Formats: sequence, C-alpha cells, structure tokens
Amino acid sequence: AKQADFHALGATKRERLFRAGNQLGKTLAGGFEVAMHLTGRYPAWWQGRRFARAIVAWVGGVTAEATRDGAQRILLGRGDGEGAIGTGTIPADAIVGKPASRQGVADAMAIVRVRHACGDVSTLIIKSYDQGREKWQGDTVDVVWFDEEPPEDIYTEGLTRTNASERGRPGIAFMTFTPLLGMSNVVARFLKEQNSDRGDTVMTIEDVEHYTPEQRATIIASYPAHEREARTRGIPTLGAGRIFPIGEEMIRWEPVQLPKHFKRIVGLDFGWDHPTAAAWLTYDPDADVIYITDCYRVREQTPVIHAAAIKARGAKIPVAWPADGLQHDKGSGEQLAQQYRKQGVAMLPEHATFLDGTTGVEAGVSEMLTRMQTGRFKVAAHLADWWEEFRLYHREAKGPLGIPQIVKINDDLMSASRYAMMCLRYARADQAGADAYARNRRPSSNSWTTA
Repeated sequence: AKQADFHALGATKRERLFRAGNQLGKTLAGGFEVAMHLTGRYPAWWQGRRFARAIVAWVGGVTAEATRDGAQRILLGRGDGEGAIGTGTIPADAIVGKPASRQGVADAMAIVRVRHACGDVSTLIIKSYDQGREKWQGDTVDVVWFDEEPPEDIYTEGLTRTNASERGRPGIAFMTFTPLLGMSNVVARFLKEQNSDRGDTVMTIEDVEHYTPEQRATIIASYPAHEREARTRGIPTLGAGRIFPIGEEMIRWEPVQLPKHFKRIVGLDFGWDHPTAAAWLTYDPDADVIYITDCYRVREQTPVIHAAAIKARGAKIPVAWPADGLQHDKGSGEQLAQQYRKQGVAMLPEHATFLDGTTGVEAGVSEMLTRMQTGRFKVAAHLADWWEEFRLYHREAKGPLGIPQIVKINDDLMSASRYAMMCLRYARADQAGADAYARNRRPSSNSWTTA
C-alpha cells in the first residue's frame, strides 16, 4: 500500500522522497516505476505520472559498485552474462541491443536503450554520486531516480535537469533511501520545507507483509539502538542530537477508555506562521502516568478558530499556556491569553511554570524523557502529527563553542505537551467519576485530590 501511495504522488508532485527501513521494498518500487516510464507499459491500477512518449531517465547511487548491486540489479538483473540482462524490472523484449558498459567497473552498465510503447526508444543513463557534480550537468531529462541519499549539490543538479522535460510541465525526480545520514539538508527539504511540489512517503517494517511478526521482532532487535528507528521505520537518525533517543514502542499506546477519575489538562502553544498547537493530557495520579490522548496543530488561523477546536474537546478542561500569551496583540492591544478567555477557553490564571515557579525548557524536556524511559509517558498511536514532531525533535551545535541547542522548528506539539506536564497540579478530573472513585478507594491507597 505504501509503494502505491508513493507512485500515486508522482501525478501531482515533481519531487518525491520514499523513506523506508532496510529491505522493505523501496528500491524495488523505484525500479518498477523507472521501468514503466521507460517502456510506457503502465498497469491498469497505475495512478502516477505517465509519459506517452520515449523518455530520458537518469539513475544514480553512491558508487558505481553500489549502483550496480542496487538500482541496476533491480532494473536489468544481476550481472551481464548471457540471459542475465532482462531479468529485472525492464522486460527483456524491451531492451534494444546490448547495454553499454561502464569502464573500470565489472558488470556495471552506463547506457541502456529501451523500446517505448509509442515505438520510439527511451534512454537510461546510469550514474553515481562519486563521479562528482559535473557528471550530473548538461542534459535535459524526464526522470531522475536517486537510489540512496545523494549529496545536496548532486540532488539539486539532477532536479534542475528536469526543468524543461515537456512543454509547460517539468519532469520528475524521486529518491528511495533509508535516512541514516540524519536530518541532512536533503531530508530537511522534505520534512521542514514542504511545498506543493514535494511529497514524502514513509514505509515502516510494520507496513510490509513479507515478514511475520516474529521475523519483524528479530530484525528490529538486530539493529543497534541508535539506528533502529531509521533502519526499520525510515525515521532520520539523529544520533546524540536526538532529544528523545528511545524506541517508539516504549511510549506507544493503543487508546482505550480511561477511567473518569483520571485528571485532564490541555497544553497550548501559540503560533501563526508556525502552527498553533494543543495537546490533551490525561493523568493517572496513582501510577503517575501521563497519556497524550489527542492533539491539534493548525497554522495561520485566529484565536476564534483555535478556541472552538479546544472547547469542542471539553470546554471545562484547564488549559496551560506559555509566557508569550502575555504579549499584546498589535491590532486589538489585548493579551493573547485573554483573547482565548473571551472565547470561553478555560485558560489557567497564569502562564505555565513548574511548582517552584521556573519555566526552563531543558528541565521540562528532561522530565519528559525520564517519564518516557520509566514507562510513565504514553502517547496514542494514531496521533500522526505528534509522532512526526517526536521523531524530528533534536539538538544542533550552535555558536562559536558548538554548544548543542534545541532546534525550535517543528516542535509545537512537543512544547504544548511540555506545558501541560508542567501544570499537572492544575489538572482536573470529571467530578462525578472522581467522587465515585474517592468513595470506593481503599484507605491504604495513595491519596490524591482534585486541584
């Protein structure tokens, strides 16, 4: 299903990234798409881009050897002996003549001619990143496939070659790789600089059907902890820079109805050009466990719109908010937090602080991480926006001393969750459920109160 999603994006997206773990089928998908474009033989279910004429396609990998063993093997088959060429995704009856070999690299091909359904001949040119940027200049190309992550300059150069593919419409460029290089500029282009021309598809080990649950568990356990998320779920490896360096399975929670005596609070992070975000937190006071049950993230909307969304999920749930809610709106001259109060949102009287009155970001992040590591922080599995931010939340070295600092981009729900956690003491239970719980609990149990 994720392969089909990736292909379908080609109908509307000029640039695509297919992020996936190792051995899940990303290169196979890339190889079949290139073969379809070269031959013009599209299956009935195909919803992606179509070329009604012969094309020029470039395919590249890290080195000539790696490209031969990866993309070329998928496209043409393994090796160049008799009967080998034509056993890949490009049918043997479509290959015109003998492919031209790449000098100096055994069994590596350079140019392949392929008969298109229109009768003309398409051209496949196989390159590698170690040839340098100059080898990726000059030509006009319809399709570029980067198998494994390319350097930024080579990606830009390859994309540029597709500018004038068809009259009034550029060609397409796509990448298939496991993001082991972390939050590189190439990855950030799709995850942090999204626009209407770019599409990002993620395929995890849980999305594929060619492994049994037992095989999945064995494969996941076989990888080093710091590479596990990238190699099994296509999540960029952030190494020491990742703020929450733990496996998602430690905090993933399949939602069930929580008891009414559990306390609830909302964390709100204000925004405009970056999203306004809210996270709904439910707290089990006996086990000291936090559950993130819902979230909201919308940009460029007024407090009226955000307030309606917050109240729809429970108008009486207290809302924790940051100090910038004290700032005055340039138009109305009214504090931002007060604008939400006027809309009926149950804003706390003061901005979010810890019990001792401090507001340190690092202290909040540290407490969140400790809770995650000790099983006291759980997040609903279906909250895609929350998980997206969690995976990308990281530090980068800043300033002349190279001191790692939290990157304040795409962190809105992380901040909202932190504000709610800081203000747990103000969380409230459904009163009827709380009263029933208080009447029936044992005297020896830990005591609690509704703030």
